[in-house]
Amino acid sequence: MNFTAQRTSLESALMDDITIHPGVAIFKATVHSKGVPVTLDAVRMNGQTFLVQGKYLKTAALKEMWAEDVANPAEVIHQLRNIPAKPDMFRFWQRIPETKPKYAYYWEWIDVAAIPITTHKHWFEKQISRSARNKIRKALKHGVEFHEEPVSDRLIRGITALYNDSPVRRGKPFWHYGKDFEMVKKQVSEDVDVCRFVTAYWKGELIGFIKLLVFDRCARTAGILDKLSCRDKSPMNGMLSKAVEMCATSNIPYLVYSTWRRRDHRQFQASNGFIRTPLPEYFVPLTTKGWLALFLRLHRGIGGWIPEKMMIRLLDLRAKWYAQKFRTKAFRVS
Repeated sequence: MNFTAQRTSLESALMDDITIHPGVAIFKATVHSKGVPVTLDAVRMNGQTFLVQGKYLKTAALKEMWAEDVANPAEVIHQLRNIPAKPDMFRFWQRIPETKPKYAYYWEWIDVAAIPITTHKHWFEKQISRSARNKIRKALKHGVEFHEEPVSDRLIRGITALYNDSPVRRGKPFWHYGKDFEMVKKQVSEDVDVCRFVTAYWKGELIGFIKLLVFDRCARTAGILDKLSCRDKSPMNGMLSKAVEMCATSNIPYLVYSTWRRRDHRQFQASNGFIRTPLPEYFVPLTTKGWLALFLRLHRGIGGWIPEKMMIRLLDLRAKWYAQKFRTKAFRVS
């Protein structure tokens, strides 16, 4: 499941390009995908916005998938089947903590990484590994300071510097690399109403941040980054500790780190208390092409056909290729 385009920025509707149908508005919406603004078809119904993505298989999905549930799936499916240029597939899921499928449509498991939050003390003593505890202590011993910080020009300057720390992250080109202060400020400001920042400073310099999007059921990482030359100070572990503390204080029941990752990244998640949490994700064909894609197992794209071991090998090759291209260290991908 690709979370990148589900909530990467707030929708910017082109108000002169709206078509009204009974109970439905069809328009163009601009979102940021991998740091680049893209224009998508959008459908507004029952007070909810659905984005249509995909070049060959057009799939509609709720724009705010982490923030809200599809109010009435049957009604949405009916409306999508009766609009001009209807999408081929409708995809939706049940949000955490609803792990038991409750709809009769075709579904598959999607694994998210989540920490059930009670208290920071319980997390620190019972939910994380000894290694993670030692790294948090190590960060504090190095003098790293962790804060929850409001958006300011100082923070944006620090984020801009981190974005430009390396052209490669996780074995592929980093899409934020090369952005200037004004571009970062504009993008950070787009969802400032629902985001909170946890930061790590060392000797007055920002060496890491976590951007959290806060909803009714969880806080989700929408950006997590550290300075490569300061990883020996374990800022990531300290920032996650601060994020858990923030969630516990604010009575946020889950801290979610997107999907359950591979290999080293998975070990990092597990060490810091994240649990593999399967949620049902539904795929409803709306056209013949949609039915055929589901039958051929192409509803997740070509990547859904590649065996896991082969996928890991391909990701390693990609990391090495980009490392050579940019003459930087080949960090293992998640």
